[in-house]
Amino acid sequence: MTQTAVITVMIADDHDILRRGIAHVVQSNPSLALVAQAAGLAETPHLCRQTRPDILLIEPVHRNGDGVEIIRAIRRDCPETRVIALSDVCDEQTVQAAIQAGVTSYLLKNASSDELVNAIYDAYVGKSTLAREAAQALVNAAQRPSASSFNLTRRELEVLELMIHGLKNTEIASTLTVSRSTVKKHVSSILNKLNTSSRTEAVAVAMQNRIVPV
Repeated sequence: MTQTAVITVMIADDHDILRRGIAHVVQSNPSLALVAQAAGLAETPHLCRQTRPDILLIEPVHRNGDGVEIIRAIRRDCPETRVIALSDVCDEQTVQAAIQAGVTSYLLKNASSDELVNAIYDAYVGKSTLAREAAQALVNAAQRPSASSFNLTRRELEVLELMIHGLKNTEIASTLTVSRSTVKKHVSSILNKLNTSSRTEAVAVAMQNRIVPV
């Protein structure tokens, strides 16, 4: 792809070796200019506001904080900066959260140098790039039934969440300040609505479909 404008790039990743490798790819391309590197989340927003890069390459899953929240803050404070998530994590929850926070593209760290550079060029003009695995994660999430599709009541959702955390009926009753017979009725209704025959199966279905936060 022909690129004439010099695109400024910032990298935020807490893995030093990987960050240096990405920096080398950027610095090896005359159409790209590396303007900042952040090794931790705390310095990322400040450096981004200070340098105002065209592109921010960021790991959304940091060991010492929430990268997705940082992405959301940067999109708010530096709306002209396009954000590319560059990660080795590609589960549905992480990809969805990053997209919702405002990333333009989502790549895996095993992407080739050419794939990374082309994704930077594309993001610069507002075009998204998704790793095949990230695209599949979004498709899977879109096809997954929502909590509302199971028609669980608010109380049933509360009971289900406690079931996921391993609480027995007596413990659920104590936590919610209701009788054991009431909990038993809720559990029976949950099993019926999830089309399951046991608590274990219900918990598995709930976790698979992310019906309640865990």
